[in-house]
This record gives sequence, structure tokens and C-alpha cells, in this order.
Amino acid sequence: MREINFKNITEFNLAQNLPEPENPLFSIGQKTMSTDEINNCISSKEEASYTNQFYIISLKNIVSGEIIYGRTKYDCSTGTLLFSAPNQTYTVKDIVISSESWFLAFHDDFIQGLDIRKRIKNYNFFNYNVNEALHLSPKEEQTIKTIFRNIESEYQNNQDEFSKEIIISHLETLLKYADRFYKRQFLNRKEINKNLMTRFTEILDAYFESGQLSENGIPSVQWLASQLEVSHRYLSDSIKAETGKTAVDQINLYLIEEAKNLLLDPATSISETAYKLGFEYPQYFSRLFKKKTGLSPKEYIESASLN
Repeated sequence: MREINFKNITEFNLAQNLPEPENPLFSIGQKTMSTDEINNCISSKEEASYTNQFYIISLKNIVSGEIIYGRTKYDCSTGTLLFSAPNQTYTVKDIVISSESWFLAFHDDFIQGLDIRKRIKNYNFFNYNVNEALHLSPKEEQTIKTIFRNIESEYQNNQDEFSKEIIISHLETLLKYADRFYKRQFLNRKEINKNLMTRFTEILDAYFESGQLSENGIPSVQWLASQLEVSHRYLSDSIKAETGKTAVDQINLYLIEEAKNLLLDPATSISETAYKLGFEYPQYFSRLFKKKTGLSPKEYIESASLN
């Protein structure tokens, strides 16, 4: 398998058969493939791994093949919007896309000191694994294409003192639409999110029953996400969409429910309960328990004995 690391946007453009960027920190382009080029892609069996040192937003229709992250993969025939942050790695295998695709690449230095840089850090889709791409409806796809065209028009025709500000404004609009469409995707995938929440709880149950809580401590969201074969940000967003609470909140609620059962066992002390639930220090457990229930573990035991 080939491993390719794009150190700059010029290298990336040349690999896509796009012109060298006019600005080394920013580029946008549309790639149109002929029938022969598509047929050549279909006949190619090459697998390659890609890493880039800059942000990439790409819009493409995947006809066949796979884009792989770890043990997971996706394919889809509708418009697919992919977001890649610096140093993310993904693998493509026998990939074929439709004749038209868009690529927008920008270096972190291009947005240095701007408000958009702070907002990008808060857009979870830049941290998603590739298999968690945004799948667009035909109407949504046309909206995104219009924004790409507006950015391309400004990039190619009006390089003056206002150009960067206008491009950034269009980019902010694109990201706001992407955020809206991602939220729509989560709502439409409610049943999938429910299944994810069920599996999330099952993994916690197995972890507790096997004694790993006491041996290895409270599992992180990252570890749970790896067991579910999704990214931790995707897991957090899915659980938040389904329950209104974060993944960390759900872990804590699980621990509190198990704690209630353990505390009602006269043979188990408060300290033993804390250690069984993965807390290194009992006072940390007592603090969390009181925060979530309004009672200290001792007060809970006493109140339960009165009922």
C-alpha cells in the first residue's frame, strides 16, 4: 500500500491534476473526469493511505470502492462532504468517484488570528473519522456547490484587498450549512443513535461485570468509542442528540446507578464501593455522588434505611 503525505497544498493540487495554487495557503478547484479516466479508476486496484498537513473540504459522489478508517468503512452514492483536519490519515481502496468533484484546501496559517479559526476548533466534523462523513440530500448538495462556486469565483477573478475577507465569509457560510446538515443527519439517524446508546451501555455493563472498573479505572470516552468503532466526538454527538447529555454525563450516571446498588449492600463499605467503581480516591466518588444525587453516600444509605 502506498503511503502519501501531502506537506503543502501545491503537492495536493498537482496530485489531483489541478493547477498550482495562486496562494500557497489556499486553493479551491473543481475536478471533472472523463469517461476514460473513470474507467481507469475502476480498473485500478491500488490501495493508498493519505495524510495532509492542512485542512481539506471535498465534495464528491462515491460510485464504488471504499474509504477506510481503521476497521470501519463507508460508501455512498449521494453527495458526500468530507472534512479533513491537519495530520488525519485515511485509506482509499478501489475508489471511484463521479465525474465532478470539488476540493477546497487551506493551511492553518491562512486563518491565523481570525475568529473562524476558533470556530473551526469547535466544529466536531473536522475531527470525525472519515467514515462519519456528511451525506447530503440533492438539495443540500446544490447549496454547497453554490458556495464552492462563489468561493472559486472570488479566488480566480478578484484578487485584491477585499478577496480574503470575502473568501473567509463564504467559508464561514459553508461551515454553518455543514453544521446544520450534520445536525439534520443526527436527527434522521435517531434509530442508529439509539442502537449506539444501547451498545454503549452494554460495553459499560461488560466492563463492570468483568471487574475492569476496579482494575483499570473508569473508561474514557475515547476507549468506549474505539470499542464501538467510531470517533469519540461522533460518539459524544450521537449520545447528545439522543439523550441531551454528553458521553461523560452518561458514564457518570451509569456509575451512580451502580453505586446505589452497592451502597445498599451492608457488606460493602463506601470506600469499597468507590474502588469497585474505578475511583482512585473515595473522596472523588463521594463528591460526584453528592453532585448527582444531592446526598452524600452516607446520607443516601441512611435515607434508604428509613424507607
